[in-house]
Amino acid sequence: MAADRSEPAFTDDLVLGGRLRLRQPARGHRVGHDAILLAAATPAAPGDLAIDLGAGVGGAGLALAQRVPGVVVRLVEIEPQLVQLARDNATRNGLAARVSAHALDVTASAAPFAAAGLGAGTADRVLMNPPFRPAGRTQASPDARRRIAHVAPPGALAIWLGTAARLLRHDGTLAMIFRADGLGEILGMIEPAFGALTILPVHPKPAAPAIRVLVRAIKGSRAPLALLPGLMLNGPDGRPSAEAEAALREGKVLPLAEL
Repeated sequence: MAADRSEPAFTDDLVLGGRLRLRQPARGHRVGHDAILLAAATPAAPGDLAIDLGAGVGGAGLALAQRVPGVVVRLVEIEPQLVQLARDNATRNGLAARVSAHALDVTASAAPFAAAGLGAGTADRVLMNPPFRPAGRTQASPDARRRIAHVAPPGALAIWLGTAARLLRHDGTLAMIFRADGLGEILGMIEPAFGALTILPVHPKPAAPAIRVLVRAIKGSRAPLALLPGLMLNGPDGRPSAEAEAALREGKVLPLAEL
C-alpha cells in the first residue's frame, strides 16, 4: 500500500531554544522571529497583567510568561481554532494558571473586552504584532489565516493602537513590532495617547536596511523619542549574531524591555 504523503495539519515546534513547545497549523501564519523578538522587547514584572493582541497560537505571550514568573497574560485572537491552540499551548507548557486565551476581535468595541474581564485601564502591558501589509499594495496570501494576520484593511493600525491605549493603565507600556518602512505610520498615529517612544530597528545583517522596527511606548508620557542602535540578526559571515541568539534562543531581553 502506498504511503500517505499528505501534509500534516499541525506541527509541534520548539522555540526559545526548546524552552517553549508550540502546536500550530502547518500552513498559514506561523510563529517566527517576530513573535519571539516582540516578547523580548516587552517589559514586565511579576504581578503585571499583559495582553497580547492578535496572539495567534500564543507565541509572543507565552514566551513572555515563560520569561517572567508571576506575570499574568491574556491572549486575544479572532480565529477560534487558534484560540483553542493557544489554550492548549498554555497547558502543555505549564502556564495555564497564568495564561488564558480569548476569542475577541481587536477592532471590536470596549464591551466584548469588558465582558471577558479586559476592561479599560486594566493592563500594565500590551504587546502586539498587527497586520502590517497595506491592502491593495501587496499580493494577498490564498491562506485565509495568513491573509488576516498579514494584510491590514484601511485604518487598522489606528484601531489597534486605540484598543491598546484603552486597555492600558496610565503609564502602562505598549510594545509592538512592525515593518520598518511603516515607521512613519506609527509615528503619525501614536500620539497623543503615547509618548516616550523607544525604537529598535531590526536588520537582517550589517549594512542592510532594517526590515522590522520594535517600538516601546508609554501611555500618557511626554518624554521624547529615543532611537536605539540596530539589532543585527546575522553577522557579516551570515551566522546568527550573539545578540539575536540571546533573544531568540536564550530568552534574554532586548534593551526595550529593561524596566
